[in-house]
Amino acid sequence: MTEVKELLLSRIRDVADYPEPGVMFKDITPLLADPAAFAALTDALADIAVRSGATKIVGLEARGFILGAPVAVRAGLGFIPVRKAGKLPGATLSQAYDLEYGSAEIEVHAEDLSAGDRVLVVDDVLATGGTAEAALHLIRRAGAEVAGVSVLMELGFLGGRARLESALVGAPLESLILV
Repeated sequence: MTEVKELLLSRIRDVADYPEPGVMFKDITPLLADPAAFAALTDALADIAVRSGATKIVGLEARGFILGAPVAVRAGLGFIPVRKAGKLPGATLSQAYDLEYGSAEIEVHAEDLSAGDRVLVVDDVLATGGTAEAALHLIRRAGAEVAGVSVLMELGFLGGRARLESALVGAPLESLILV
């Protein structure tokens, strides 16, 4: 796994002062553009999905779609997009949550998750944990079980892991890279 982490880290580009001065943005587009690195990432996340006993993958808008869909295919699981409010047609379940400055809302199709589903949440980055926390509440409200959360990169200094602890209710949080 050390080799995979080194490969992934080598393909993540630091962009200083983006989107605002003082922020060091972690750009994963070079990783996605490298087929070997993208395949290694997909394999690592699919392995977590299989080990967790997941039956479905939830990807969080938007980069969670890019990572979660191939993970679902590789692991032989269904993929469920969790979208920003107002983006899904038909009956949805929604969950509001607080951001650093304001609030947001996410939705999932009501029929896509049900009792008996074990759901792994996949995303690119765990920062403050607000979106992931809301997704965990949404999954449980749909009657499904949380198999865990898996991310490419965890920004430890932002405290997302601590925020998610109570919402995980003992389910694992696995990050491939800790920054």
